[in-house]
Amino acid sequence: MSGVDFGKVGVLYGGRSAEREVSLMSGEGVCAALREAGVDAHLFDTGLRSLAELAGEGYARVFIALHGRYGEDGSLQGALELLGIPYTGSGVMASSLAMDKIMTKRVWLQAGLPTPGYAVLEEGVDLDAVGRELGVPLIVKPPHEGSTLGVTRVDDLAQLRAAYEDAARYDEQILAEQFITGRELTVAVLGRGAAARALPVIEIVAPSGNYDYEHKYFSDDTRYLCPAPLSAELTATILSLSERAFRAVGCEGWGRVDFMLDAQDRPWLLEINTSPGMTGHSLVPMAAKAEGMSYAALCVKILSDASCKVQRAQCNT
Repeated sequence: MSGVDFGKVGVLYGGRSAEREVSLMSGEGVCAALREAGVDAHLFDTGLRSLAELAGEGYARVFIALHGRYGEDGSLQGALELLGIPYTGSGVMASSLAMDKIMTKRVWLQAGLPTPGYAVLEEGVDLDAVGRELGVPLIVKPPHEGSTLGVTRVDDLAQLRAAYEDAARYDEQILAEQFITGRELTVAVLGRGAAARALPVIEIVAPSGNYDYEHKYFSDDTRYLCPAPLSAELTATILSLSERAFRAVGCEGWGRVDFMLDAQDRPWLLEINTSPGMTGHSLVPMAAKAEGMSYAALCVKILSDASCKVQRAQCNT
């Protein structure tokens, strides 16, 4: 499908989540790339404008470049289903599941996929007992945020209370997860169902192992190895796990699966992102480039798969 076939396209960006700044960068990049490819693309900031305006402006489909709450969590996807506007990425259920790191882990464990041990922290939970059960180091994080917001590594149980309180600024229930020491990997996945396929594995090498918000989006000190220097057998295992994890949650269109690889070369699933970053430092475009796919071609590919999920037959796809 060529750019002229898409009709008027809205690039939804900005929004109201804690990841607004990143979304602004993603949306601007996507919109520029789509225009370069001949698509009639227009930026639409859902943090400043209402969905009533979106419904009234005649968009044939939309590219979701929002991150976090109200854009990646199924709420916007549900609204677009009601409006009958085809959209990129996963549907309501998969978006909601993937946005909740606790629910994602439950789904993966039920599917027999490897993910670190965890506990749910909330008001009234005995933090000392949780710490003793899981051991240290731990990672404490809000299950509905991304971009490492509210994330703390706990190396001493005396730090657990402060880590919980920091994460509780974002969520009522907090995820405490066993920390896997090793190499950090991520894999982009494109497509739907049996046709979903993983792109080359990326290894992230951050200064002192600290891949925080600054190192993700603004620092040039972080190194990315793509394809990751892994054996052919281990690469195949990780690619297969990525596709299985993607399908288990019910994702489609595109997404990114994050892993840790421990000292015994065992991969552990951490989380899945259904609307990953598309900035100059982002990883999905990097993986696509390793396969010979330009940023613009990637954006067009993702847009070409836009659809309604609940009402496929009634939606103009």
